[in-house]
Amino acid sequence: MQNATLLAMAGLFALQSATGAVGQDMKRHAVHLPKHQARLAYTVQTVSVRAGCFPERLRAVLSYIAAKTGRRPVITSGHRPHPRRHGSLHGTCLAADFRMPGLSERTIIAVARSAPGIGGIGSYCNGIIHVDVGPQRRWVDC
Repeated sequence: MQNATLLAMAGLFALQSATGAVGQDMKRHAVHLPKHQARLAYTVQTVSVRAGCFPERLRAVLSYIAAKTGRRPVITSGHRPHPRRHGSLHGTCLAADFRMPGLSERTIIAVARSAPGIGGIGSYCNGIIHVDVGPQRRWVDC
């Protein structure tokens, strides 16, 4: 039984290592992700973050940011059925808040500004970046 467990763990480790290397190569060289891979361009911080309703335009913005930085945004807030602020684009699933550990806010914002279809870009004191596909606007909330 112990040998079977060790063998299974070794197989999983080898599989994880192999897929990790392929994924890293794709991140370095990809600029545009096919539609079916756009969802892979980001991850969610917790299972309670609602990102499944993101429209293609918002997924394309997040994919662009991922491709240009070589890192996947970690979505901290997506759709909010009852947004705190009236008129928030989170209420209609047109906005995402995210972090990108290891990258400066300045770098992330510079890349986001060049994303096709970008609307609003905001930053918060806690390191969270907001992007949406609404009207173009910029803000810093500190």
